[in-house]
Amino acid sequence: MKRLLIAVVALAPLLTQNVFAKDNEPVKRLDEAAAVFSEIMAAPDKGIPRDMLENAHCIVIVPDLKTAAFVFGGKYGKGYMSCRNQGKGGWSAPATVRIEGGSVGFQIGGSSTDLIMLVMNARGAEKLLESKFTLGAEGSVAAGPVGRTATAQTDAQLHADILSWSRSQGLFAGLALEGATLRPDMDDNKAIYGKRLGNREIVTGNVRVPASAAKLISMLDRYSMHENKK
Repeated sequence: MKRLLIAVVALAPLLTQNVFAKDNEPVKRLDEAAAVFSEIMAAPDKGIPRDMLENAHCIVIVPDLKTAAFVFGGKYGKGYMSCRNQGKGGWSAPATVRIEGGSVGFQIGGSSTDLIMLVMNARGAEKLLESKFTLGAEGSVAAGPVGRTATAQTDAQLHADILSWSRSQGLFAGLALEGATLRPDMDDNKAIYGKRLGNREIVTGNVRVPASAAKLISMLDRYSMHENKK
């Protein structure tokens, strides 16, 4: 009985987290983000170059942005960011982000768009972890190259802090996204982790990857390992 009590006490935080997170929208979005990333990377010669993913400091995935909400600067997307575990390998627990603003030119057709961004250096990663980050104004952003390797990079891409891609109506391409702002979503972080955590605390601390995010982090690890590059 004593051992059982100890086991229950030890598992309580994890059980509470999973029960709290079950069936809520941020958790469902984690599965959507994992599916988007997996589908894009599995497309032969049409995904994000794996050598770029291997060298990225952080990644942002925003599934199913609604084009109707792009106009006039309304809030139009929610997603997740994960950064490299310094000195440990692999990717951090995901933190939530929301995208606001941007121009009408951000519409690229279709009723929804999936967005992926790679943060390619420490400067971009630091900006991304601030309370508010404007793409283009506080960090350079360029359309990312598409294909198995990054040989098609231009000079602008080589020097950009952030590279971005979009998928709409089955078409996957680089997207020069500027003017939009990224912010942490503390309410969504609470929905996933059971308490209000800042994005910096999640991706740079020792926050454990929740069960609801295991699929996404597994996909990131799978496609950014050296042995997967061919």
